[in-house]
Amino acid sequence: MPEDTQYQRGRARLKQMLGDLGDQALENIARISPDMANYVVEFIFGDIQSRPGLDLKTRELLAVICIATRGGAEPQLRAHLHGAMNVGWSQQEIIELMIELAVYAGFPAALNGLYAARDVFAERTPKSPSQQR
Repeated sequence: MPEDTQYQRGRARLKQMLGDLGDQALENIARISPDMANYVVEFIFGDIQSRPGLDLKTRELLAVICIATRGGAEPQLRAHLHGAMNVGWSQQEIIELMIELAVYAGFPAALNGLYAARDVFAERTPKSPSQQR
């Protein structure tokens, strides 16, 4: 694993935005291609996501919008929905975002985004002891 500043900055930003989910995603990528995992850390999170000019809340909003409108990248959409909530977006704001997407990206993209959000909300809801059995 590289030890340069770009890599360390990227790991820190990845952790800040996506938490443990980012680490898990990175491990999954590294199992297939360690080089790709390094590119994700260094370029996406070390360079782009660490630039000044936009706060993390705005950066995650952009990621969610772009991935939802593109479609076909639901695992990444769910990861960035977690990231959006990690940096301060509420469930209601995310729901409103998906409603807004229906106007500009169409109902299929908005509904797929809403379904991904539903899954993320459920994952983040603490389970009662009776539900854990």
